[in-house]
Amino acid sequence: METRCGEYTISTDKLKLDVSMVHEFLFHEAYWALGRARDVVERSIAGSICFGVYDPSDRQVGFARAVTDQATFAWIADLFILPEARGRGLAKGLVGAILGHPDLRDVGRWLLGTRDAHTLYAGFGFEPLPEPGRYMVRVPGGH
Repeated sequence: METRCGEYTISTDKLKLDVSMVHEFLFHEAYWALGRARDVVERSIAGSICFGVYDPSDRQVGFARAVTDQATFAWIADLFILPEARGRGLAKGLVGAILGHPDLRDVGRWLLGTRDAHTLYAGFGFEPLPEPGRYMVRVPGGH
């Protein structure tokens, strides 16, 4: 799948992904993934529907992935736009592309985690968990 966001292209073609750039950003810049190993990034890409954002010269400037069964559940993960490409509506275009993907349109429940992009996601109907006490998390090695 490929869609446009102004002069930028959003594509689900995994062969186009700059895995080194994605790993470097997640490893060094993403508060939720600091220190994530390259092999973990590669496995996460292999097991997800991935979205790359590309500038007019076809350089990747953004990324996100949907972890999903393509029927009842999806998790938006690792969404980022490189600092030099921010302020152009690309994150909004990327979320729209994810939610509009043909294999994801009918998913019944979407989740995500964010520390600082609540306004972005609220614009697409995301809201705080209605019953957070029903949800649990397991973080290996966590206390």
